[in-house]
Amino acid sequence: MTRCVRCLLPSAVPGADLDKNGVCYLCRNYDPNIEQLQEAQRLNYERDLERTLKETRGGKDYDAVICLSGGKDSLYLLYRAVKDYGLRVLAFTIDANIPDVAWASIRKAIEVLQVDHLVYRPPVDFYRKLFHYLLQNQESRGAVYTISYVYAPLFEGNALTIAYEKGIPLVLAGYSPGQPEKARMEYEFSRKLISETDWTPPGLREARLFSEAELTRFWNPARYPAATQFPRYIAPFHAWKYHQGEIMQNIVELGLVPHKSNADPVFSNYPVNWLLMYSDLKNLGYNPYAPEFAALIRSGKASRSDWVVKMPLIDYIIKKRLGGWGNMRLGRIVTEQMKWLNLKRDNLIINKPFGWYDPKF
Repeated sequence: MTRCVRCLLPSAVPGADLDKNGVCYLCRNYDPNIEQLQEAQRLNYERDLERTLKETRGGKDYDAVICLSGGKDSLYLLYRAVKDYGLRVLAFTIDANIPDVAWASIRKAIEVLQVDHLVYRPPVDFYRKLFHYLLQNQESRGAVYTISYVYAPLFEGNALTIAYEKGIPLVLAGYSPGQPEKARMEYEFSRKLISETDWTPPGLREARLFSEAELTRFWNPARYPAATQFPRYIAPFHAWKYHQGEIMQNIVELGLVPHKSNADPVFSNYPVNWLLMYSDLKNLGYNPYAPEFAALIRSGKASRSDWVVKMPLIDYIIKKRLGGWGNMRLGRIVTEQMKWLNLKRDNLIINKPFGWYDPKF
């Protein structure tokens, strides 16, 4: 696989169109003025965030729910909310496929910051059933997109539910710039999305494999009385200046992780995610996280030197189901996840059209 010499975008990504010098279409047509426009928008978001955090502080028992996965961004978000803004936070973790290294970081950060921590453990059989079905019925954008945009609304809805039930006005999530896709969020979920939209994926209803009780796990504001005031759901890293490497360094220096390797997203990733990447490398020919990382590199939010070797090496290890990365045996993780879900390589197929699972946001 060839990659853009500037941003490392794989040539297999639709629209990459590498020229004879190895530069992709997006880099060739990169307009620095876009950065100015994006910076102006970021400043608008930052002003709103500063005002929101100030006005939120000092209400009832908690000022905000913070979604804590044990990854670098959620750890640093928790630190900033507590130490820089003095918020009384309820850290919220959904214990579904979180790796041991992320749990070690969660425990360390909770100990250092001395915040309350709520852990929700959903039924394992439900998630196994969900992943098993989705990986055999992927939509055209592949496994990472299919699972992420069904799974993410589940835990986002869980966080909204906890915040609403406890009278907490704000949910803060550690999404980096570019996460999730702009159609869902640029800085926060819209009022229409939270107050008027059923998040249940229509493709799951079509499957007729999931009970109504299972489908009600997804957020649906229609279950609440009319004119209910729901919490806001904001991604602060869309408002603050963001650089991936600096955040990794910060959480190590602040003592939020037990070891510097815990700050690396390679180590803190969900185990099932390696299987999703394996499936997409097989079916799409590239790692679907690559465009996101390329965009961060292109805009100066991530270091090219950090990923120029790491990115293709990780892809090769996953695709070939080889040994590992440091103490992580990525090939073994892929195999373990396939066994956990009772799947074989040939079960990982794309057979649904674009947008099959997308709620009508």
